[in-house]
Amino acid sequence: MAFASFDSSRSSALMSEINMVPLIDVMLVLLVIFIVTAPLLTNTVKLDLPRADATATNTRPDKIEFAIDATGNLYWNSEPVSRVEASRRFTDAAARQPQPEVHLRADRSVLYRHVAETLADASKAGLSKIGFISAREDP
Repeated sequence: MAFASFDSSRSSALMSEINMVPLIDVMLVLLVIFIVTAPLLTNTVKLDLPRADATATNTRPDKIEFAIDATGNLYWNSEPVSRVEASRRFTDAAARQPQPEVHLRADRSVLYRHVAETLADASKAGLSKIGFISAREDP
């Protein structure tokens, strides 16, 4: 901070420092204003809102266990089906609301062609929730 000097020879020199005291005073006043007004802004309006007693609908979609064994045989929930029958059932399942989930389990040695055909049939029917099921390998 710069203070004035009693030396007459240096009294004509200009002060080149900023006086911080007025700035600090303004900041303290603003701080006090905010401290006083902040509790006034937290007033709430009391409303008597209606109460709703609704139970949550827990509709879980059905799941379809679709399996393909090593020889390419198809199984719908452990029931053997042909590809034509599986396509018809996929179409029927796609029309239900909510759409069921298809859990596709394929044998490790099955040709990928059988898996691709099954995915194409389900896709053509309009099913969109298809998941692959795999077995965990033991070390």
